Amino acid sequence: MKSVLKSPDERILFSRKVFNLNNRMLQLLSFAAFGLLVYDLGFRDEVQSGILGKVYYILLVLLSLAYSVRLFSKEERYKGARFTVEVCIILFLFFASLVNFGLINFNSSITVGNLQVKSFFVNLLVMILFLIELSKLSLAANQLKIHPALVFILSFLIVILIGTGMLMLPNATVAGISSVDALFTSTSAVCVTGLIVLDTSSDFTFLGQFIILILFQVGGLGMMTFTSFFGFFFKGSFSLQNQLFLKDYINEENISAINSTLFKIILFTLITEGITALMIFSIIDRGLFDSVGDQLFFSVFHAISGFCNAGFSTLSNGLYEFGFREEYTVHLIIAIAIILGGIGFPVVLGYSNYLRHVVVGTKKLITGEEEYKHAPRVVNVNIKLIVYTTGILLTLGFLAFWFFEEEYTLKGLSGYGKFVTAFFGTVTPRTAGFNTVDMSALAMPTILIYLILMWIGASPGSTGGGLKTSTIAVAMLNVISFAKGKDRVEIFKRQIGNETLRKAFAVIQLSFLVIGLGVFLVMLFDPQLPLTSVAFEIFSAFSTVGLSLGITGELSTGSKIVITIIMFLGRVGTLTVLVAFVKKARTLRYKYPEEGVFIT
Repeated sequence: MKSVLKSPDERILFSRKVFNLNNRMLQLLSFAAFGLLVYDLGFRDEVQSGILGKVYYILLVLLSLAYSVRLFSKEERYKGARFTVEVCIILFLFFASLVNFGLINFNSSITVGNLQVKSFFVNLLVMILFLIELSKLSLAANQLKIHPALVFILSFLIVILIGTGMLMLPNATVAGISSVDALFTSTSAVCVTGLIVLDTSSDFTFLGQFIILILFQVGGLGMMTFTSFFGFFFKGSFSLQNQLFLKDYINEENISAINSTLFKIILFTLITEGITALMIFSIIDRGLFDSVGDQLFFSVFHAISGFCNAGFSTLSNGLYEFGFREEYTVHLIIAIAIILGGIGFPVVLGYSNYLRHVVVGTKKLITGEEEYKHAPRVVNVNIKLIVYTTGILLTLGFLAFWFFEEEYTLKGLSGYGKFVTAFFGTVTPRTAGFNTVDMSALAMPTILIYLILMWIGASPGSTGGGLKTSTIAVAMLNVISFAKGKDRVEIFKRQIGNETLRKAFAVIQLSFLVIGLGVFLVMLFDPQLPLTSVAFEIFSAFSTVGLSLGITGELSTGSKIVITIIMFLGRVGTLTVLVAFVKKARTLRYKYPEEGVFIT
């Protein structure tokens, strides 16, 4: 009997059609499972029960079968890590389905929120599978004929709108939420700000808190970075277009290193957050929680919130909550996570490359494999400038907080308590947003220092916002250079380019414009609020800090919308918005006669 497929080319074509059809089925099944999950958790009182629960697990069985088909397909080339991950996904899906249909007995007394551990991890896996398939589709974003800056802006806007819809699910809040408050909260989470108009601990259910956690995790890394990693990992490769499109998002000049840099960013994030959560879980007093699940969620929530500089907390009064305010070691751990998240991935990657060079070079020198080779500029001027500026700001802020708060928020604390509180007090305004003291009890000089620290913010390429440390450093170097009568700006035996100087000036000017306009509009909508508190709120929103002097809940609808827009502009960058919407000038082939303008 002759084969239906007569030639090898026909068999290959048929195999590819089956492979493509299976991939489409994977996308549809993952989207359907995620949609059913959202409906199930968001609208129903019972989770994964009844007919819909059975349909849900049938979809999981089909997903595991589709993954199995792809796993053994000749059209797909797997690397070791991806193959292992997908095998684990298949086994977990099969196991969860067998448990649900009663073929395997599995009981767990540990709960996370209102879910058993089994249900929680099944739902989490469905979310990850949905994100994987969505990420593959996002790799096609570079094919859209729009400006990359506009794609960056739209990626945040899309996540904010999705988050708004998710927070408006009936089961996400205790007593419902208005569309404006949902938009405000979603923007605050995605833009890793931390300003809240509703109490995260009491007004949001576990589902709502988990949605907020996902939003600031995605927002901290950036939607394009997050989805590009999943898309690359589970697709197996990047096209040249993808690499060119991503190089500016992750601050990587070497196109060939984009894949590895993206992997290092995600790996460093997950490792740091995991270690932080583990340390918090092991150190914090267990008597403060009703169950081990609550303690675990608290640890994970604050570890991610700290690293992402989000400032969200599951406590009504933040880390100043009674019983938690004396957990100084936990405060110190969170502060270190904030610094690691806010210092910027280029700094971490630069010093890790330098350390690897030293270790490998020293090893080869000792073993005699080859002579030690010095690699200059592994740590470049940008990295040095960020590290020095960060160190100076932390030192000055620590000394100022200790001095001005000695008779205020530090009064009555132990020596260790004063040290940690002062250290945390200078770290948190750098876009973190946590508070371990009563913000309304701060001395006025401390509030003014906080305004400056919030305005400067974190470093470029980090999870934080603000003006950025490198921007203020370049601006100050320009002032010093001008005062010395130099015609150029020099640092670390290198010259700063004119384009960098112009960009720093533009960013500073735009920040004052947005902040000033924000203060004016909020005072226009809410004239009864104190000017100092309003200015503090606007600085906090623009720099995505999240600290407040207690007026956020009193804001009118107009003021909430203003601050929502300012949080968005602070996260994506005002200059990015201008670049996205203002038509770029062509190369100027002319030059007018130069003429001076009186400045002073």
